[in-house]
Amino acid sequence: MQYVVQTEWRHFTNSCLTEEMDSDYWNYTIRTISNPHCEGWNDSLSVIATVHTTKPRAELVKDFKCNLDPKGMNCSWIPLNRSLNLTLSYRKCGESDELIKTLKECDRYYRHGMRDGCYLNVDDRYTCINAQTEAALSTFKPLLVVPSPHLTIKQVEKNLRLTWTPPEVAVNCDWIYELCFKRCNEQEDCKNITEKKAETNEPYDDNCFYEFRSRVTTGHYCPRVSSDFSEIQTYGSNKPPDETLTVAAIVIPIILSLCVMLSCLCFKRHRTILCPIIPDPSALFKEMMMNGNRELKPTEERVYTPVPESTEPCNIEKENSVPQQNS
Repeated sequence: MQYVVQTEWRHFTNSCLTEEMDSDYWNYTIRTISNPHCEGWNDSLSVIATVHTTKPRAELVKDFKCNLDPKGMNCSWIPLNRSLNLTLSYRKCGESDELIKTLKECDRYYRHGMRDGCYLNVDDRYTCINAQTEAALSTFKPLLVVPSPHLTIKQVEKNLRLTWTPPEVAVNCDWIYELCFKRCNEQEDCKNITEKKAETNEPYDDNCFYEFRSRVTTGHYCPRVSSDFSEIQTYGSNKPPDETLTVAAIVIPIILSLCVMLSCLCFKRHRTILCPIIPDPSALFKEMMMNGNRELKPTEERVYTPVPESTEPCNIEKENSVPQQNS
């Protein structure tokens, strides 16, 4: 980094706060420039002054990030060498004497698993960090993060309505929400949502299992603040597809084929009945003409003769009866 400063004084104060890990000294080129209103004077020769830091610069921590909260910052990191006694200081970024004097040392350290941390009593997003041990130091701007959005999923007709709560910090900034989802074990699809209303709608298939995850980051006109991806939130379940149409598409042609085959077999067996031989109309007409020329035989008159009935002889016997006298 190179810049030019002019002063009429014979002393100069500069605050060297940089994130370059390999920088432990600064070179200053000093020369006197003649006043344009004074004739006969030339610029002086340049003199290089080298200023070394009190400690060499080195990388002391990794994955340093500060979680923004309305009450302050919760910063955490992974130390590269836990045996070293690391101290953390912070102030608002800038080079003025007033800002340099605001440097404070953290006094609320904690440890959680593999990470060390400290609570900073500041809510300014333009904060610079100074981490140092007895042998080295490093200065940098922290990665600012916010909690991941928590999605509320609700089915509305044929859509899924997803809503969430915007971050409680940087309320004047525009937020960009990245929403990623999978359905029915398909490939994950992601999209960015920039609307101020914290909601969106997605088409819903009740036969699918949905997986959602999301994160948020600030827009272009605010200091970068982002979140990690949230834990996967699920909705629905995978249901076996309705195979009625598939079965029908297979069974119906088979049934139709069998019906056609049976119809052909039946037709072949009863062909003489279903399709009788039709006589030749010309032969029939010729036969009628020949029959018309024949003489009709005379018919004898017949008299009705009753059929004789069989009879049996009937014998009547006469009995002698003696009349009785009444007394």
